[in-house]
Amino acid sequence: MRKHPDEYLTGNLTAMIDVVFQLIIFFVCTVSLQDTVIDARIRLAMAPSGRPVEKKDPREVYVDVAPNGDIRVLRTPLSRSELAQMLKKMVLDNRGAPIPVIIRGDEGTRHKAIQQVMDACAYAGIWKIKFAALKERGS
Repeated sequence: MRKHPDEYLTGNLTAMIDVVFQLIIFFVCTVSLQDTVIDARIRLAMAPSGRPVEKKDPREVYVDVAPNGDIRVLRTPLSRSELAQMLKKMVLDNRGAPIPVIIRGDEGTRHKAIQQVMDACAYAGIWKIKFAALKERGS
């Protein structure tokens, strides 16, 4: 009996390389979009006894409050009424389901500015509010 020479599978690698490059581009864009959500200029207060976040909700809205009381969402400045209208529209678009809001107040922000954000959430019918803080410095 005669053996056949080993047959090698051949194929066009161009399609596979194209898919790999598309995946790389997707992940690079996704990572850079996440960075635009958080304003690095906000210095969060310390909360050593706070619980860490266990799982994230993709619908979370991050509201940054600067020390001077400026309110920003996705680095876009908003007034209190604009924030309330935006949150109200999000609740309506989500068929009344609660939208989780995370308030990122600077450690130098006065409580009055944080209260205005909480009032805007209450106007929109949002009661699920979290406050971002650091467990330890540098994290």
